[in-house]
Amino acid sequence: MKYQRFIIGEIQTNCYLVYSDKAAGIIDPGGPVNVIIDFLEKHQLKPEWIVNTHGHFDHIAGNAELVKHYGIPLYIHPADRSMLISAEDNLSRSLQQFVVSPDATGTIVEGDELVLGGERFRVLETPGHTPGGISLYTQGMVFSGDALFFESIGRTDLPGGDYPTLVSAIQAKLLTLPDDTLVFPGHGPSTTIRHERQNNPYLV
Repeated sequence: MKYQRFIIGEIQTNCYLVYSDKAAGIIDPGGPVNVIIDFLEKHQLKPEWIVNTHGHFDHIAGNAELVKHYGIPLYIHPADRSMLISAEDNLSRSLQQFVVSPDATGTIVEGDELVLGGERFRVLETPGHTPGGISLYTQGMVFSGDALFFESIGRTDLPGGDYPTLVSAIQAKLLTLPDDTLVFPGHGPSTTIRHERQNNPYLV
């Protein structure tokens, strides 16, 4: 599995393009997507799906353009689905940005799998930052959205956030992954499960 990170938008959201052979998936396209499209076309990759790890505007703002451009399905957890089509729910209205996305093609929950070429991503429910927060795990790497960061965790002071729920989800779903699993968060640098287990002040 190969990946490319793009840092997009004012809030510096990490968008990830994952690909196996020529099949590609897009995780959290949070703003202008021209760099994503350019990369796909340069490397002759075929996008097959978009996944939003949660419904905040800075992770969904590029959905509309990508869905229109490629006609590919869009997935999110059902608990966050309403955030796609509501600028109030996805918090963009409060910043006078009014981001809306197409509705999800379908929803994904704990244990579901997304296929990409010969690889599979398993959905892990990691709520607490939002009610429908998820992470995507494939061998050797996990895309943690705004659940787990380098030596930090997601905010829980926003609508729908819950601190005990988030910590419990991280401990049960992420810290149980192999130590050398690379963690690719929604913001900031990558890390590993081992590093977070040993050094994250919210989890040790």
